[in-house]
This record gives sequence, C-alpha cells and structure tokens, in this order.
Amino acid sequence: MKLKQLRKSPIVSYTLVALAISLIVNFSYMLLMVVNQSAEVRGTKNSNERGAVVVTEGVICLSVDGFGYVIDSKGDSIYVDRRSVRRLDLVNGDVLKIEARDQARYEGAHPTMSRLLVRNGKEFDYGSLYNSSDQWEVILYQILFYMFVSLLLLLIMTVRRTGADPVWTSLFARAGVALLITTGAYFLSPVTFYHSGETKLVCQLDNLLDFVVMLKCLFMLAVVLLYSQIYVLVYQRQQMLIENEQLQNENLTTRYNMLVSQINPHFFFNSLNSLSMLVREADTKRALEYIDQLSYTFRYITQNGNNAELVPLSEELKFADAYCYMFRIRYADKIFFDIDVDEQYKGYLLPALSLQPLIGNSVKHNAITSKNPLHVTITVEDGYLVVSNPVRPLLEPQVGTGTGLQNLNSRYALMLGAEIVVENDAEHFTVKLPLKRA
Repeated sequence: MKLKQLRKSPIVSYTLVALAISLIVNFSYMLLMVVNQSAEVRGTKNSNERGAVVVTEGVICLSVDGFGYVIDSKGDSIYVDRRSVRRLDLVNGDVLKIEARDQARYEGAHPTMSRLLVRNGKEFDYGSLYNSSDQWEVILYQILFYMFVSLLLLLIMTVRRTGADPVWTSLFARAGVALLITTGAYFLSPVTFYHSGETKLVCQLDNLLDFVVMLKCLFMLAVVLLYSQIYVLVYQRQQMLIENEQLQNENLTTRYNMLVSQINPHFFFNSLNSLSMLVREADTKRALEYIDQLSYTFRYITQNGNNAELVPLSEELKFADAYCYMFRIRYADKIFFDIDVDEQYKGYLLPALSLQPLIGNSVKHNAITSKNPLHVTITVEDGYLVVSNPVRPLLEPQVGTGTGLQNLNSRYALMLGAEIVVENDAEHFTVKLPLKRA
C-alpha cells in the first residue's frame, strides 16, 4: 500500500465495517423475530402433545413483577408469563379468551396460557406482531443508526496522530471520547416494541436500563476499538516499510557519492602534474590539446560524479579515450591503449568512472620504458568489460592501499548487486567489470 493511499481517509472500508458491526448488533433482534414466529406456529400445531388444552375466558390481573393471571368465571386462574404480557401488550382488566394447557410439574400448579384467541371482543391476529408494514422500516432505522455511530467511532479512533504526544496518551484520549459518544448513543438508541410496533428512544423509557441495548452498544464499542488498533498497527507497519525503503535509497546514494568523491582528488592532482610537465616543456600545441581533453574528462566527472545511475558503455569508452590521451602525451611512445569493443556491446550499462581507476592503476604500478612499453587492453568477454595489462614490477614498488579497487567493487555491489573480478597471475593483471543489458 502506498503512503499517499494510506493518508487518504478510507471512507469506503470504514462504511463497510460500520455496516457489518450494525448488522451483527441488530442480528439478535431479527433472529428473535423468526424464532418467535416459528415458536408460535409450533405452539399451535403441537400444543396437544405438551399437555391438555382448554379454552377459557376471563379477565387478566397483572402483578407488579410483570406476570399475570387470567381469572375465569369459575374463579380458576391461568398463569401468563412476563414475556407474553410484554409482547402482547396486555393491561389490567383486558377480557381475554385464551387457550391454556396443563403443564404442571407439581401438584397445585396453575395452567399456563399458550395462545391468545380474543381480546376485548376482537379476534387477536398474531400475524400483526410479525408482518407489520412498518417492521422492515424499523429494522432499517436501527441498522442505519448503529452504522452511523460505528462510522463516527471508527473515524475518531483512526484519525492521524499529530504532535509529539505519546501513543498511549492519544489512545486513551480517543478511547475516552469514543466511550462518551457510545454513552450518548445508548440514550439515543431506538427500542422497538414488536407487539405494538412502537419505537422509542432509551431516554424516553421509564426504566433507563435496557440491558439488550447496553450490550449492543458495548459490543459495538469493543469491535471498533479492536478494529482501530489493528488498522493503526497495519498503517504503522506500512509507514515503517516505506520509511526504511527511503532510508535505504538515501543511504545508497550517500555511500555512492562518498565513493565517487574519493576519485576526484586523486585524478585532479595527477592531471595537474601532467599539465605542469607540458608547460615546463613549453609545448603549447600539446598543452592546449591536453587542456581540451582534461576539460572533457572533468566535465564528464562533473556530470556523472554524483550520478547514481548507470551510463552506456559507449560514453564510458569515450571518456577512457580522452583520459588515455593524456597518458599517451605524458609517456610518448612508452604506453599504448588497445580498445577493441564490438558495437553490439556499446549499449550495455555500467557505473560511471569505472575505467578511470583501472587505467590509473596500470600506469601507477608498472614500469614504463621505451624498451618495454606498457600495453593496456580493453575488451568485452562473456558479458564482462575486461581491462588487462602485463605485470612490469617497478624498481621501487609503490605500496598501494587498494582503495581504488575497493571503491569500484563497492559501487558495483550498490548499483548492480555484483562484484568485480580481479585476476593476477604474476604475468598479467586483469580486472573484469560486469555489464548490464540496457
């Protein structure tokens, strides 16, 4: 995931998560409707199997605890449980015609109402409890309410952190705000009485403690807190990966620039020494030509010295030709550079200034005389640019630090993920540079 995408508020995903939370917290109500309806159907069909059924008529008397008794003309009482009283919206003094069944588990227990037939002279329709035209509107209203609250909580919990506050401070502050919003949402939560189709807010109820709504709100808050923390952890992980990648790129660029910067002073002082020799000899023509070639090489270094990208082999060979020209001027007929590279390889890529340290080392560490001129060859073999020269030990060998080859190898490792090959068999010193197809 890109950083720009993470910085955008994922409203679509939040909305889907909020919808899922709302469906879950409201699913118990929808399931309860189906179960209740199925139970009523089973109660009608199988009532004979669960006890003797009688039909009686009487007046219901409700107790303060919520249950009631139907007292018939004979003075017998039939028990009505709290759930039936609430669901059927029964009130004191209702004249009811009911079905009752005897399910007494012990002697003297009252029969229990199994089905309401007539209330106050009107036949009671159980279908009105479940097939109200407003039923799905009520369900939709509840889903949208909890979806909106969930979405608000998600936005609060996942908003970007600013400032230098500790993470735990920000987390607890957000959780506190989310808890306050959930508390307010609890009092504004809709409560539907399916037996009457009436919908009220919790704050409008006589009893403000509705445990079902409370559980729904707490469940919603718990899911939002869990999801927000997962989201924050994923976001932080993605941000760390992006930052690490940026740091690695910056580190590679810095290391490359440091390696190249070590080339420039060495090359600069050698060039000045050669130029001073021509000036002392008063060879104006060759001095001017030397200055032109020196100008080209410095321009090439200036353009590519801080360039962390690969350059075509053709450009590197052109630079090598100018650089070798200065050595040819300095050593006259004592040094020769044989550059033989087929045209098909000149489009291959390699790090800039790869040939400069190799050519410089061949001149620095070998004896160069008229009787034994030095021949340096540059060719391409098996995908490698090969620079080779015969080993001509100096009378007073110069102790090399190996910095040039180490820097060159480091640059190849950084840019190509490959290493240079160095071969020294006491007769020839050869360096092979890996090439990359364009």
